[in-house]
Amino acid sequence: MKIWINEQVDPSGMLYACIACCDPSQAEECHESFVENLTLEQKNAGWEARIRTVESWDEVPANALKLD
Repeated sequence: MKIWINEQVDPSGMLYACIACCDPSQAEECHESFVENLTLEQKNAGWEARIRTVESWDEVPANALKLD
């Protein structure tokens, strides 16, 4: 099983928003939304939107919105 995790991370490395799902197209749409929702000021300050995969729900951050 592959689980896609989308994260918005602030400059200190703190996780600001996190959504996890099993659907690759849904994950890509979410990633694009996370990127688009970062303001220019946030980007310049070091905020980032990232996408990654894990193999188990146990590896998904506890505060993630989990879409199955």
